[in-house]
Amino acid sequence: YPHVSIEFCTACKWNLRAAWYAQELLSTFSTELGEVSMIPGSGGTFIVRLTPNADADEIVIWNRKDKNGFPDSKDLKRLVRDILFPARDLGHVDRH
Repeated sequence: YPHVSIEFCTACKWNLRAAWYAQELLSTFSTELGEVSMIPGSGGTFIVRLTPNADADEIVIWNRKDKNGFPDSKDLKRLVRDILFPARDLGHVDRH
């Protein structure tokens, strides 16, 4: 823990998008994240979920249908940081 999961619509061909977000999160948070997983889904699904620890409930931090689109990578990083590592400086992401 913590775990991040990215559920994506396979019919929409969003697997590369999901992989790119996973790579961005791993590049930023490295070993601070216990797992970043990709979950194939359907029906236009693109949902990013975060589970802070074994005792915590899963938190939906981005749902494409609710937000009418995809997150900017810096926004996704901020969402993860704000929940898991609120004191962490994200460098250039925080300055733009």
